[in-house]
Amino acid sequence: MKPARRIETLPPYLFAEIDRKVQAKRAEGVDVIGLGIGDPDKPTPQHIIDAMNEAVADPATHQYPSYFGLPEFRRAVAAWYKRRFDVDLDPDTEVLPLLGSKEGIAHLCTAYIDPGDVSLVPDPAYPVYDIGTRLSGGTPVPFTLSADNGFLPDYDSIQVPKNTKLFWLNYPSNPMASVATLEDFAKAVDFCKANDLLFVHDNAYSEITYDGYVAPSALQAPGAKDCTIEFHSLSKTYNMTGWRIGFVVGNAAAIEALGRVKTNIDSGIFNAIQRAGIAALEGPQDFLKDMIALYKTRRDRVVSTFNDAGWSLEAPKGAVYIWIPVPDGQDSAGFATLLLDEAGVVVPPGRGYGEAGEGYIRISITTPDDRLDEALERIRKVL
Repeated sequence: MKPARRIETLPPYLFAEIDRKVQAKRAEGVDVIGLGIGDPDKPTPQHIIDAMNEAVADPATHQYPSYFGLPEFRRAVAAWYKRRFDVDLDPDTEVLPLLGSKEGIAHLCTAYIDPGDVSLVPDPAYPVYDIGTRLSGGTPVPFTLSADNGFLPDYDSIQVPKNTKLFWLNYPSNPMASVATLEDFAKAVDFCKANDLLFVHDNAYSEITYDGYVAPSALQAPGAKDCTIEFHSLSKTYNMTGWRIGFVVGNAAAIEALGRVKTNIDSGIFNAIQRAGIAALEGPQDFLKDMIALYKTRRDRVVSTFNDAGWSLEAPKGAVYIWIPVPDGQDSAGFATLLLDEAGVVVPPGRGYGEAGEGYIRISITTPDDRLDEALERIRKVL
């Protein structure tokens, strides 16, 4: 009963491995504080919960949902994109609901990657771009994002192998929390058109930004719809990580291809969750100001803790992470292990996000204030 060869080269998923280490430490009686996963600690806004409760009580939501999502949810997505980015979307051909954006990202590779095909994957990056390519029999080819270039692509240095199909980006980014401008996305669109690639932008953190920065959509770039799709999620914006609802928008042919895969694999999103998703997109957005203000104060506390100890970190303008270089003479895994063993604080080593992540750790600011402050006090004693 030998497993498929396609999984033999897969490493353990980064956060599953971190969870294993946490459980082992807790079994030893250690009070472990996790600064690893970007899982919002605040509850889903009440008006979304109320919409969910009402929908769950409606027997009409208890049957199979549409494979392509509720028309009302697709229209709500299109309307939100118009309000937020001034991007026009056809809700019937350019919007596809997802069981969270992670699922759609992985299945896009199934739709586009044959054995021998290539994805151009940023390094460092969210691991699923690489893993989805591998599971589809393709080859992920990394291109390095360096601090010297603001963790943006250097297109002159990117080689495009034969049979390359996909080009991935993610801004505001995970794990670096770097940001991009509309001009940066225009360069990406031009690069993909010149090389006949599908530009895939993961925009999960667009609503979590600071210091006056407003994240654009890649679909705002001129001619973007000719070659671009954009993944989005309700998880981080609306504190709905456990609800598993997201969507992908953009190029109709790519949306159709992904939809064809999904109709053969899953049966759609629970209709009650989609109704709650409509309430999220169409309801009051004022809670976001308070949430972003909270994240900003946490961001500043993390940055000041390390800068007081000799680092020279710049406060990131987006996402919920701080990307921190490790001390000279240490590697990312060793420094992460030091923080776990000496401070009881869990952080992901940067190497888990790609080879170029070596030399960094990532701290998430989605930990409650009292636990974050305790973690930072412990870290101060170790640094």
